[in-house]
Amino acid sequence: MPRKLIRGPQRRTHPLVWFLAIICTIIAIAVIIAGIVVFVGYIVIHPRVPFISVTNASLDLLQNDLAGLLQTQISINVRAENDNQKAHATFSDIRFALRFQGIKIAELVAGPLEVNKRSYQDLHYVVQSLSIPLNPDQVEEVDLSWKRNVISFELKGNARARWRVGPLGSVKFQNHLNCQLKFHPSNGTYINSRCSSKST
Repeated sequence: MPRKLIRGPQRRTHPLVWFLAIICTIIAIAVIIAGIVVFVGYIVIHPRVPFISVTNASLDLLQNDLAGLLQTQISINVRAENDNQKAHATFSDIRFALRFQGIKIAELVAGPLEVNKRSYQDLHYVVQSLSIPLNPDQVEEVDLSWKRNVISFELKGNARARWRVGPLGSVKFQNHLNCQLKFHPSNGTYINSRCSSKST
């Protein structure tokens, strides 16, 4: 005898499951649209990446004594620049270390900066360091610097930059500085050299 196929009552999908599925679909579509908007906005503004650079500096004081102690004062002007014509930029987490012969002299920091399109903001730092102990090799290096009339300090650090692209997203960048600041100790003038996070 042929068997009869007996079906039980069909289970219906719970309305809550349908609701969650619809919500997840809407969120996924919103994320895709936001990504497209950010990408298109990034292309439209034809980006020139915000950058930081040292525009000027001066060696205001440099003294060393027989005990191997160094005293120095350095003025440094760091510029946060936004070349873009269509987007404002925000710089944050600005932090640089100034060193001499591996000795950390000072840490240069600044709060968040808002920089308008096609504009810049300057950060003026005056670093005073008294009685920096030098080892014999470092003392010899200072003596040679006086004789050569050239002395170098290392400036290294980072700053984050962000562009706002429309109402839904932003584009973020990391700016890195790693350069030598060179001076004539005889008169304190800055030997201008490229010190910028801008790629060449």
